[in-house]
Amino acid sequence: MARVRVQEAPFDVAAELAALTAGRTDVGGIGLFVGTVRDSAGGRTVAAMTLEHYPGMTERALAAIVAEAQARWPLIGCTVIHRVGRLTPGEGIVLVATASAHRQAALDATAFLIDWLKTRAPFWKHEEFADGGGQWVAARDEDDAAAARWVR
Repeated sequence: MARVRVQEAPFDVAAELAALTAGRTDVGGIGLFVGTVRDSAGGRTVAAMTLEHYPGMTERALAAIVAEAQARWPLIGCTVIHRVGRLTPGEGIVLVATASAHRQAALDATAFLIDWLKTRAPFWKHEEFADGGGQWVAARDEDDAAAARWVR
């Protein structure tokens, strides 16, 4: 079972984990990643980050990334939630949770999903700075390097 959502509303990690494992006694491990908005970037204080996307295209891209994870690892369940809109430091941006009979599959699938979400999901991020101004967040070489380890 895979659940993929793009939403403006905050997510509840405990509720999402409960839904992921509801009625299942075959789950032996859960991998979890929660990404949050940092309060600084490039030595400047971040006041907010706005995430934009193209509805429909984004959900299809996320579903394809999840399908790839399901093809690579024996997952019992998977949840990916990515927020859009204006978020402030400390707020959750992304939740990735995977369930498998064994911990390593869940952990590896979670790492894969977040690496590919960072580099292949069509989101655009704009940081607003407390001292005024802002900038679009550029792709980072270290994110590309992390994602490259999963290329077959």
